[in-house]
Amino acid sequence: MIESKIAINQDVQIHYLDSKPDADQKLTPLIICPGLSETAEEYEDLLLYLLPRRAIVLSFRGRGQSDTPFSHYDLKDHIADLSAVVEAAAVDRFHLMGYSRGVSYALGYAQTNEHHLESLILEDYPAEHKQMSAEWRHDYIFNYLKPMKRKEKIREQAVIGIERDSSQLQLDVKLKLPVLVMRGMLEGSLLSDADLIHYKQLFSNITVKEFFESAHNIRGTEKEELYQTIEQFIEHR
Repeated sequence: MIESKIAINQDVQIHYLDSKPDADQKLTPLIICPGLSETAEEYEDLLLYLLPRRAIVLSFRGRGQSDTPFSHYDLKDHIADLSAVVEAAAVDRFHLMGYSRGVSYALGYAQTNEHHLESLILEDYPAEHKQMSAEWRHDYIFNYLKPMKRKEKIREQAVIGIERDSSQLQLDVKLKLPVLVMRGMLEGSLLSDADLIHYKQLFSNITVKEFFESAHNIRGTEKEELYQTIEQFIEHR
């Protein structure tokens, strides 16, 4: 059973899914930060796959069933969404995973909350929070969201807010916890060789998994191997 719940970040309602009812409470939970336009519902199959380990996934502001405020779409605001879910779900120690731009939110949270984390899983994105341009906003809405029919996943107001509010920031914190970095090896991956070298400089306890049949969307091309990799990495932690 997957529960649908709401966390409150100031006056913004953040929707999340939680597999707690069917989970083994002795296993450390996993919290998932989806990509830029993804919703919690798109990860429901991963939550079921990981049972009996509890897993939680949120829809960040402007996505899915979460509220869409007019402003406050910078890194700190997304970290606050994640923090609200952590508090509402009453988890003190957990694994944290981020995919694509969700990596920025996971790394941003980890910078000041390493004591809460058992491990960190980063999928196909560099250690930075990117500032977005007006050209990006137009291209993203008209060449991705509309033709791919994803406007119900992320509202245009959120895309506009991300372009307007986001600031460029290198996330260069050095962490001692175990880190799994996964990347696609085909053209279209967002994690370059240089980005991977940077991760190896930041993390002393790093595992790298490369997917040779995937670009950026590993879940769309090698889902079974991706899910197995995640499960095996956190299995004994």
